[in-house]
Amino acid sequence: MPYILHIETATKVCSVAVTENDKLLYCKETSIANSHSSLITLYSEEVLKNAGIGINKLSAVCVSMGPGSYTGLRIGVSTAKGFCYALNIPLIAVNTLQSMVNFFSAEHKGKIKKDTLLCPMIDARRMEVYTAILDNKAQFFKETSAEIIDENSFSEILSSKKMIFFGDGALKCKQFLSSHNNAVFNEDFKVSAKGMIPIAWEKFQKKQFEDVAYFEPYYLKDFIATVPKKIF
Repeated sequence: MPYILHIETATKVCSVAVTENDKLLYCKETSIANSHSSLITLYSEEVLKNAGIGINKLSAVCVSMGPGSYTGLRIGVSTAKGFCYALNIPLIAVNTLQSMVNFFSAEHKGKIKKDTLLCPMIDARRMEVYTAILDNKAQFFKETSAEIIDENSFSEILSSKKMIFFGDGALKCKQFLSSHNNAVFNEDFKVSAKGMIPIAWEKFQKKQFEDVAYFEPYYLKDFIATVPKKIF
């Protein structure tokens, strides 16, 4: 019976889940700042213990590949690789934005109209976000990109289609986009490892694994060293 450990550290949320096939067994997560490095291993141990699974029974590890926080992604991918090397099991990587759409759709099942588009946003710098546009089945309508948001962003799409914006990058964009009648903002969404589950299970079945030695997170942009007011 395949057991998969799911690790999500691409944003401020630190989330770990374990599944049997595509069924969630246990999940542990927090939004406490600066917690990824200190909690990721502890959370991994806790979810396995609460699910009653020995670590040697894991069949694969799934990690959120980005885009997102440079530091968060490094921590998540390094942890996932460590498990894979130690246990000699495959690594699965899932696009963070696609995972966000999966989780958002599951939380609002039956409430999203068929032709509504979903726009997850991860906060980057200033008015920039990492984003993509997907349908409610998590299929890409517009591929992942880094976007500087202004009053003209998505205007062509919003003229004919309703879009739901969510994620920690969406609220700072609300001032520019809320004037569109078709723009809807969800302020309660938080990233979760639960969103990776259906994609990870499909990839596991198809044996779509990453090269553990050479896999790198999807940073989307080059890392620029700064001295932030608040370290993530």
